[in-house]
Amino acid sequence: MKGIMLKSSVALIMAEMVLTTVMTGCSGSGTKAETTAEYQGVQIGVITYSWRSMPSTPEDIINYCKQTGITSLELMGNIAEEYAGAPAGPAWPQNFREMSDKEKANFQLKREEHAKAMTEWRLNDASPEKYKELKAMFDEAGINIHLVKFSPANWSDAEIDYAFESARILGAKGVTNEIGLEAAKKLGSFAEKHDMYAVFHNHGQPGDSTFNFEEFLVFSPNNKLNLDVGHYFGATGKHPNELIEKLHDRIYSIHLKDKTAKDADPADTNAPWGEGDTPLGDILNLIQDNQWDIYCDIELEYEIPEGSDAVVEIRKCVDYAKSLLTTKE
Repeated sequence: MKGIMLKSSVALIMAEMVLTTVMTGCSGSGTKAETTAEYQGVQIGVITYSWRSMPSTPEDIINYCKQTGITSLELMGNIAEEYAGAPAGPAWPQNFREMSDKEKANFQLKREEHAKAMTEWRLNDASPEKYKELKAMFDEAGINIHLVKFSPANWSDAEIDYAFESARILGAKGVTNEIGLEAAKKLGSFAEKHDMYAVFHNHGQPGDSTFNFEEFLVFSPNNKLNLDVGHYFGATGKHPNELIEKLHDRIYSIHLKDKTAKDADPADTNAPWGEGDTPLGDILNLIQDNQWDIYCDIELEYEIPEGSDAVVEIRKCVDYAKSLLTTKE
């Protein structure tokens, strides 16, 4: 009986989500220029992870966007799900490294219990209406959600369907996941099913000489990259533009950050923008000159100076990015 009820609940949620798509149009169609403001032909946005050091309710995020001039977001999935009523999980202990093995095991058990509770909530209780409400809030503020980072590769198939359809309701064209072969194999087919994109984010993996981005793209034409140019440059020492020129049609978005070079001292280290070695100007101008449809999202990872906060620092990043772009007549 429980299995029948579960399937019925999922079917109802999916039906409501499909109806929303019919009424609002497919999120995978159109271009970013149709829904968001650009600067000199380049969309400068942010991943909401950048505000992790601050309260991050949707209302908070909207306020931060207004303060920083941001109109385009990669939204972290936990923000959306918490708004929709997901069960709260255990807070990550600040002293995790100092915890005993027993304490770590107990914490891991709580995380596993929360994961089970999340599965039950997604399949039985998550309401499309809450995501419609959330989208309306951002729409009213003039803010576009172009990606949602649910990272669902290890979820059940039904939960992956939920992730893509929830992201669609929020106005996104894709769902982000950390890059990996199994994730790329699995999520590509779901992206095709939902006429959306599975978008994969890199860290330092390109520093491995055997790493090849194209291996993750062959599984589906709907697999795209969320290229973190800071991680790429810091790990490889290579100019990101060579890769961007080669794969620009498979790059959905770029994470912008400044890092020191691979052979610098200290090497491969996050830095305030303008103090690292990442060729951000070259990257932004390449996208601008070619008018490629690539979202450029700030990811704040350097240490926030004393007396400042993430809003102030992201405003600096926005201004710095704009200063690198050539004024077009």
